[in-house]
Amino acid sequence: MKWLVALATILAPAAARADVVSASANGFEIRHSVAIVIPQPLAFEAFTQISQWWNAEHTYSGKSSNLTLSLTPGGCFCETLPNGGGIEHMHVAYVDPGQRLVLTGALGPLLYQAATGVMDIKVERIAGGSRLTLDYKVAGFANGGADKIAPVVDQVLGDQMARFRKYAAAMPQSR
Repeated sequence: MKWLVALATILAPAAARADVVSASANGFEIRHSVAIVIPQPLAFEAFTQISQWWNAEHTYSGKSSNLTLSLTPGGCFCETLPNGGGIEHMHVAYVDPGQRLVLTGALGPLLYQAATGVMDIKVERIAGGSRLTLDYKVAGFANGGADKIAPVVDQVLGDQMARFRKYAAAMPQSR
C-alpha cells in the first residue's frame, strides 16, 4: 500500500495540468493542457479534426464519425443521428486559425439543464512543439449541482485530451 501512496505522490505534479479550477452549485471551470511535439498550426489542425479523436462513448450516436466542426463564426460542433436528426453540441464564436478557437454551448447532459458554457481552446508555440490548453467554463442552474457534475466533466474532457494528444502526435509533419 505504501508504494501506491508513493506513486500517487510522484504522479501528482503531472495531474496539475488538468483540473477543476473552481466549482460551485451553479457553475465550474475545467482546464486541461497538453504539450505535443508538433508545430502549432498542425496541433490546431489536429484539434479541428474532432471526428478522428473524440471518444465515441461520449457521442449520442455512438460514432465519432458523425461529428463535424465547422470553423466559421456561427459554425457548428454538431453530430448527425441515424434517424436523420442531429445535435448541436456547441457553436463557434471565434476562430483565429492556428491559434485559438472559442465554442459556446453545453456538452453532454448539460444540454438538458439551464446551463451553458464557453470552451476556449488556445494553441501556442513552445520549445519542442506546441501546447493546447482547453478551458471550459459552465454557468447556470445545472439543477443546483454543477459542483457535483464538474469532476465527471473533468474526467470526460481529460479522456478527450489524451485521445487528441495521441492523434496529434501521430500526424505526419509534412503537411
